[in-house]
Amino acid sequence: MENIDIFVVVVEQQSLNKASQLLNISQPALSRKIMKLEEELGVELFTRKGKKLEITRAGEVCYEYAREMKQLERKLRLALDQFKKADKPGSITIGASLTTLQATLPELITLYTKDYPNTDIKAVTGKTHEIVSLVKEKKVDIGLVASKIEQPGLTCVPLFDDHLCLVLPVGHPYADRPGLVIDNLHELPMILFSRGTWYRVLMDDLFHRYAIHPDVKMEIDSFEAIIRLVSTCETATLLPRSYLRRNLMEENGLVVRPIAELEQTKRTTSILFTDETADHPVARRLIVKAKQHFSSIQE
Repeated sequence: MENIDIFVVVVEQQSLNKASQLLNISQPALSRKIMKLEEELGVELFTRKGKKLEITRAGEVCYEYAREMKQLERKLRLALDQFKKADKPGSITIGASLTTLQATLPELITLYTKDYPNTDIKAVTGKTHEIVSLVKEKKVDIGLVASKIEQPGLTCVPLFDDHLCLVLPVGHPYADRPGLVIDNLHELPMILFSRGTWYRVLMDDLFHRYAIHPDVKMEIDSFEAIIRLVSTCETATLLPRSYLRRNLMEENGLVVRPIAELEQTKRTTSILFTDETADHPVARRLIVKAKQHFSSIQE
């Protein structure tokens, strides 16, 4: 069946001479290929009247199927091209707020590079409003923020909801105390996020609402630094639930204690992108993976 494409050209040109010129082969060689195809199929595809060819009914049927085969071949190649593109390294720049840079971005990058290890991923950090601007100005491909954003020209896809938790070192007086409430935070020695960060704004709003005045020993904008210093200084802290993985708690000798009022500090972590991102294969795959991964966790 290797001569089926040649047969299609002959039918469409309605002339051996024109077909031979188009295919850049001699007319006798073209005739032999058509005869070979007829032998393979066991039917006559043309009737020959001198130098003129007339397609037979069997030839018409063969032509119809040959065209379908060519269409299927094109679809197959297009489908396989998607896999070829997916295997190419590619690159992406992600803008992340400080909170998501430490709490969510590492997990997202690990998830993506597991399937696409050669992807060149760059990260730019900033405050949430700065990341929104970077996405709108197309200086980053996607943005990752601990907030819901509604702005013209941007698509905001929520990934998961989060809230603050009380984190204590093992051995702290509150570590095993049952029934902790928000009032227990009053005058409690604590290490908190730096002022101006989203989570600190949530904390201050909460403290104001319940007239709580913790004894703030330090203000730091790094998750890792807070985690290390809580145990060293025998203080307490408030951290987002998404960051408090079991191995992290165990390695640093920390425990998490729930307080009902802290669940009011809920935040939504989201991915931001523009319409043009839909044409960015790496960004598109990362968005899909993020939605699938965090959706399964939420369930």
